[in-house]
Amino acid sequence: MKLCRFKTGAACHHARIGLTTDDATVLDLSAAGVKSLTALLEGDNLVAVLQALMTLPMPRLPLAEITLLAPVEQQEVWAAGVTYLRSKKARMDESEFSASAYDRVYEAERPEIFFKSLPEKVIATGGDVGIRRDAKWNVPEPELALVCNSRGKVVGYTIGNDMSSRDIEGENLLYLPQAKTYLKSCAVGPFITVGASEAQARAWAISIEIHRGGVAVFNGETSVGQIKRTFDSLAEFLFRSQSFPHGAVLLTGTGVVPPDNFTLAAGDRVRIGISGIGTLENPVAIV
Repeated sequence: MKLCRFKTGAACHHARIGLTTDDATVLDLSAAGVKSLTALLEGDNLVAVLQALMTLPMPRLPLAEITLLAPVEQQEVWAAGVTYLRSKKARMDESEFSASAYDRVYEAERPEIFFKSLPEKVIATGGDVGIRRDAKWNVPEPELALVCNSRGKVVGYTIGNDMSSRDIEGENLLYLPQAKTYLKSCAVGPFITVGASEAQARAWAISIEIHRGGVAVFNGETSVGQIKRTFDSLAEFLFRSQSFPHGAVLLTGTGVVPPDNFTLAAGDRVRIGISGIGTLENPVAIV
């Protein structure tokens, strides 16, 4: 089952909560009084609640006739880095200065975790993701995202695009916030898959395609199963000495890295798919 936030019609500004089990229609849960995605994620027995809601008479809307919003309300988005071996190698290649630090964090018990985005700045599928105007080497990073409730429990999974300025990060590790956290640097969505175990999620494939002028200029694929750390461990470190009263979304790192001679350009389209969730697609703009 997949949850989403959506709106109907260009003039509609009210977000609704949807539930889907296929790729064509969405059940409008607002007809059953569901007004908040967060309230669902905070409740007990989420799968059972959703199964009960599916038995009620509610409008079923074609996906093609709604606008999908980012599946976050008041949840901050954070990110874990260097969780794939390929990512570690890529980060080490960015800079000799940084190589030792990335090698150490990959092997360490404590993961690298950093703040990525406030909820109101998260980009939905279809919206522009940004590349910094003061950077020369910009890439998307396709990632599985853990959806956690306020108790630190992983209650679902979505797709994240952790846009990054690799030249800025490679220049100095202390520039990481500027390389990672800027306007339109984080896209999430379009659905939250619930009811899947970590073992099931680890069987999913992550793919990325980048199109320029209608032509594919890069594509790659990896497996969620290549993530070194367990999901519960990543969530536990995020919630250590920290509180998230509305829950949080945690990106889990990337295992697909474009070649060093590739950088995004304005007008590119980034399409990220995770087999158990769906597709997150965004055009690229300079910010």
